[in-house]
Amino acid sequence: MQNITSEPPYIKWTLITIALLFLGFLFILPLVSIFTDAFRRGIDVYVTAVTEPDALAAVKLTLITVLIAVPLNMLFGIAAAWSITKFQFRGKNILISLIDLPFAVSPVIAGFVFVLLFGVGGYLGPLLLQYNIQIIFAVPGIVLATMFVTLPFVARELIPLMQSQGVTEEEAAICLGANGLQTFWRVTLPNIKWGLLYGVILCNARAMGEFGAVSVVSGHIRGLTNTLPLHVEILYNEYQFAASFAVASVLVMLAILTLIIKGIIEWKHEKEQERMGA
Repeated sequence: MQNITSEPPYIKWTLITIALLFLGFLFILPLVSIFTDAFRRGIDVYVTAVTEPDALAAVKLTLITVLIAVPLNMLFGIAAAWSITKFQFRGKNILISLIDLPFAVSPVIAGFVFVLLFGVGGYLGPLLLQYNIQIIFAVPGIVLATMFVTLPFVARELIPLMQSQGVTEEEAAICLGANGLQTFWRVTLPNIKWGLLYGVILCNARAMGEFGAVSVVSGHIRGLTNTLPLHVEILYNEYQFAASFAVASVLVMLAILTLIIKGIIEWKHEKEQERMGA
């Protein structure tokens, strides 16, 4: 059997060229187009678009949603991964399937489910109305929708990692007198920290860019329930193209920042593995 590294050079460069062309067409060209259109009418128009009150409100709501949804999903992911990999119990496969459910369900459908549950005419709507609690067309609904679509990311990064590590180190710590909390902080968490950070970054990236589920539950109330993706859509539908691309460029810069952080974490992880291997 021929070793793959012994293939002729033209095959290697052909594959690299195809990959670069594919990325350039789907990734680089759209990015260039966004920033070109964002600054087409000058820096003054750009600054005005990203600093006007509705845009700042959208930024604020997006950050609030991320700051609530990501930590809660991180705690859930750790708990779910711990229970699935460290314990044997009935219904484990059902739990794993439920964790993967947001990958299979359309975000729009997820948003409609929350409307059916918590809307004024929904199953729990009259009870919530009685206590003057508003979930749909308010921040709680946006947070719930975002949590649903981002729920699997942390858990799915940790489960295979913790399965490969086994339970030997935890059992040794317990035999030496450590309790459950000490075992987690001093043994489990150091072993999963890179996978946890990677899952949190993916969760954060999806939370910032979520559109479908949030669009259904938000009500599109300007200055109150519009996140950045929804604000971009409204500006574009109103033919404010320069403003819509300007706000979209903010999302792009947040995405690029996320990729940079992801790359730094992967680089540090590789360096740590090299030091341990040495």
